[in-house]
Amino acid sequence: MATVRRMLSLILFSMVGMWLGTRLLVVLPARVATLVLGVFVLAFAGISAWGRGAARAPRWEPWLSPPVGLVAGVLGGLTNVPGTPMVLYFVALGLDKYDFVRAVAVTFIVVKVVQLAAVAWYGLLDAHLLAVSVAFSVVAVAGFAVGARLQDWLPARAFNRAVLAFLVLTGVWLIFRGLTA
Repeated sequence: MATVRRMLSLILFSMVGMWLGTRLLVVLPARVATLVLGVFVLAFAGISAWGRGAARAPRWEPWLSPPVGLVAGVLGGLTNVPGTPMVLYFVALGLDKYDFVRAVAVTFIVVKVVQLAAVAWYGLLDAHLLAVSVAFSVVAVAGFAVGARLQDWLPARAFNRAVLAFLVLTGVWLIFRGLTA
């Protein structure tokens, strides 16, 4: 519950952003946003890898959470990847591995439920896509369970490196997806 309280403004603004981003998905090609997100993720990963991370003091969190949530929601609605900007933000906050996994899990679940409602509202979801979405959601929840177990055995430094490697792979995949769409 403490994670929900801490991330409440991020979550609320990401919900609004998700509706706005889904509306943009209806009227704009997602290719440009996907490319921008991929470049952003790689740039952040590069900066973090060279030790010049964007870590922010805790006093900035109340001010940064609403705009980060809004941007994450808009990008998520447009590209179906709301988690990446949030993960970047959680890394920048310097969350320990336990808070990191809890924050990712809580925000992912809430934002994905809102996204499901938004795509249904805008008529982008048929029965087949709903079934695929539910299947991938089950896989994602299983992934969170595995991540929760891994965090206990991985030292913090290895955990942070694994997150950084995941971000690099995600950035490359987003750029590839944007260029080949």
